[in-house]
Amino acid sequence: MMNLIERDEALTSLQEMLAAALTGKGKVAMLSGTVATGKSALLDAFAEQAVELGALPVAATASRMEQDLPLGVLGQLIEEAPLVEEERVRALALLEEGKQTAMSSGLASETLDQVDAQIAHALCTVLLELSERYPLVIVVDDVHYADRPSLLCLAYLARRVRFARIMVIFSYSDYVRSTDAFFWTDLLRQPYCGVVQLNPLSRQGVHTLVRERAGEEVAVRFAEDWYAFSAGNPLLAAALIEDYLGGPGERDGEPVTDEPVVGERYGQAVLTCLHRGEPELLRIARCLAVLGDTDSLDRLLGLGHTQISRAMNALTAGGVLSVGRFRHESARTAVLAEVGLDERRDLHRRAAELAHADGAATSVIADHLVQAGPIDAPWVVPVLEDAARDALREGRTERGVDYLRLAWQACTDERRRLKIATMLVRAEWRINPEAPDRHLADLTEAMQRGHLRGSDGVVLARALLWHGRYDDAQDVIEHLTTAGYESDPETVMELNIARPWLRATHPAFASKLGEPRADTGTALVSVAAGRRLETATALAQVLVNGPHEGALIAVERILRLARLDEMSMDTVECALLALTYGGQAEKAAPLCDLFSVEASSRRAPSRQARLSAIRAEMAVRQGDMVSAEQYARAALEIMPITSWGVTVGSPLGSLVIALTAMGRFDDVHDILDRPVLDAMFESRYGLHYLYARGRYSLAVGQAALALRDFQLCGELTGRWGLDVPGLLPWRAGAAEACLQMGRSEQASRLIEDQLSRCNSRTPRELGMTIRLLAATSELRHRPMLLRKSADMLQNGGDRYEQARSLFDLAEAYRGLGEHRRVGMIMIRARALMKECGAEIGGAQAAAETGKQASPALSGGSAALLSEAERRVAVLAAAGHTNREIAGELYLTVSTVEQHLTRIYRKLDISSRADLPAVLEFGGAAVG
Repeated sequence: MMNLIERDEALTSLQEMLAAALTGKGKVAMLSGTVATGKSALLDAFAEQAVELGALPVAATASRMEQDLPLGVLGQLIEEAPLVEEERVRALALLEEGKQTAMSSGLASETLDQVDAQIAHALCTVLLELSERYPLVIVVDDVHYADRPSLLCLAYLARRVRFARIMVIFSYSDYVRSTDAFFWTDLLRQPYCGVVQLNPLSRQGVHTLVRERAGEEVAVRFAEDWYAFSAGNPLLAAALIEDYLGGPGERDGEPVTDEPVVGERYGQAVLTCLHRGEPELLRIARCLAVLGDTDSLDRLLGLGHTQISRAMNALTAGGVLSVGRFRHESARTAVLAEVGLDERRDLHRRAAELAHADGAATSVIADHLVQAGPIDAPWVVPVLEDAARDALREGRTERGVDYLRLAWQACTDERRRLKIATMLVRAEWRINPEAPDRHLADLTEAMQRGHLRGSDGVVLARALLWHGRYDDAQDVIEHLTTAGYESDPETVMELNIARPWLRATHPAFASKLGEPRADTGTALVSVAAGRRLETATALAQVLVNGPHEGALIAVERILRLARLDEMSMDTVECALLALTYGGQAEKAAPLCDLFSVEASSRRAPSRQARLSAIRAEMAVRQGDMVSAEQYARAALEIMPITSWGVTVGSPLGSLVIALTAMGRFDDVHDILDRPVLDAMFESRYGLHYLYARGRYSLAVGQAALALRDFQLCGELTGRWGLDVPGLLPWRAGAAEACLQMGRSEQASRLIEDQLSRCNSRTPRELGMTIRLLAATSELRHRPMLLRKSADMLQNGGDRYEQARSLFDLAEAYRGLGEHRRVGMIMIRARALMKECGAEIGGAQAAAETGKQASPALSGGSAALLSEAERRVAVLAAAGHTNREIAGELYLTVSTVEQHLTRIYRKLDISSRADLPAVLEFGGAAVG
């Protein structure tokens, strides 16, 4: 029998007792065990065996619902007994008389007076006389639920079976055995009474159960886990097996999942165990499901500590709990589903009050408050505010928002409520900048009434600018400059930070704050505020005056020494952008990746999206169009376009540039068809969008449209004082558009102007401009310019623009008839384009029709060359002459010739035309 695993010892004990009873030596067996350990199944199996041995089973099952029915259990035994008609009539009459007596004497009595002694004697005599004809096995399952009169009669019968052919078996739950002390003490002191204990299944027992029902393979995979979830409770273990068999199970002989299946049947089995136990077990389980821990259970439920301890032990022994918690979340979910909303709220309310009285952590109290609903107490709002600050500091953003929302609802003081609303705007911003929009109107009105702190007003202004609500933002900024906040250090510091930030992001508003007054000072409110000021100033300096080495070193140090939770997102954003626009995207990219991982782990989608947008800008400047597309799309997926406000120009601009370089013009057309806020074009983000749109127009042959966008970029950057090559090389784009339109003189002027603004700190922009300069130069001068352009772009880290210069270089050599060099340069250019994920277009496509190049050098062959030889080989493969190589590497022409001779010999080639265009140098690909 599958349900009787590890029950041989118990069966043997019962069989020995029955053997004695059959010889006239009556026995009483007390079958004990926790809920659902298989007591009923064992009794059923034993009853079948008793029949085979010649005994007659007579059974009754007690129920909690029938405890108020006098003699109900004894009546079941009388009705099941095979009595002759005369005996049955007499017994039923006695039962009726006994019921009347019990009801008249009261059910609370523990004396035999509750049932007339003569009636009890007569009813028991019916069974005793029956045993003279048939050996009896009288079974009462769940005797702890029997009505009091029946217990009195059963105790009377048990005392008289010693010399009868009767075996009496009472099964009961360990937890409730002490309910009727007189019954247990009276029986257990009898020498013919024995206790048979049923324990939960062992690990091996669960393994056997699984093997019998689901097979050895399933047992090997899941028996250990299912033992942990059931603690050997047969009902729970069987339910877990049923969940597996009724779930995904196997497909084509292979398991669908390697995880143990825990489903609805397991949850129902847990509820069955609880409902079959005492009501207080269910109450405690429900309280645990709602609150999650055992703290203050005694006070919450009004139960004594001893009572709680006994109940917890029973739930643990029954396989429901382990160390005060549910063994599996499915059990908690099932119990929780039965708890009504009002009951849940009441439990959380009382738990919050007790936790506050005990001085618990504010987060513990706040968690209960969020679930409890409104509580009118003076300590509620301060607790929620403190808990929110801690949660936001620890990166638990969503929980912090929950605390602040409840605090905002519960607060009745207007000024404090506005302060909470400002905190809420900041917190919700981390998740979705669109969410706090509903608070902005109220905060703006409060600002005008003078009810909002100056520092909070700066936060409000920035939020309004994000959403393009420039009129409201201007009103707030004007209020900040005229309301006399000079005596508030925090407001002064926020205004000092806002000035360079506005200069770099919303330059049209920078002048509205004016210059700081000399008498306000620059004392730092905090280290974090100092970092924000330093990075915002550095970004503004880079965009106004170009990169400054000292400032870039400082912001890199800030990024490397700090974590995201120690600084605001503004600090991270300004520092990363300062490095990026300062020509150091290669340094900024790995730092940005680290902060992105941290933002993800802290569940701050808004931060993660903004970092992805910045990372896309870096990828564009590195010529990595595949990554640029991935980061830009990730930014727009993490945070929808409607939440980006005017800042959407950044991810959209990067996405348009990347897709344009890939030749996916239909995708770009769809993106540019999406509506954007007009206010975007009054911010730095609009510049990114315009420049990207110009690049797309150039690629599809709409040079006039491209020129218009590039010139608008120039007009805006000039008006705002942000006309530096590192932000957007709009003159290079405009010059390229002019060249397409045949306006070479205009192109030349733009190129000369751009060259005058570039220097060694802007190698990327300088290389892009020199490529265009070559296009306006005589053919014989182009190779020298294009090689310089490619070198500058390699130093600047932009592989895409470098590939474009190499394609133009190949075309220049083709025009000069130097076909030998075309192929070598083309393979290098194609390799770069492939790395970028870009597509060849324009003049590059024409050059692509040229001579096929030699194969790339294998890793084994490259290892033959010394470091000096590799340097020479790289430059020679790129088309440099011996004299140019000598100048580049500071060697004599003779030394270069000697290196080439050895290179040819080692690589088994005859001339530089056979040199591979892609070489590895210093552990990295050089091409």
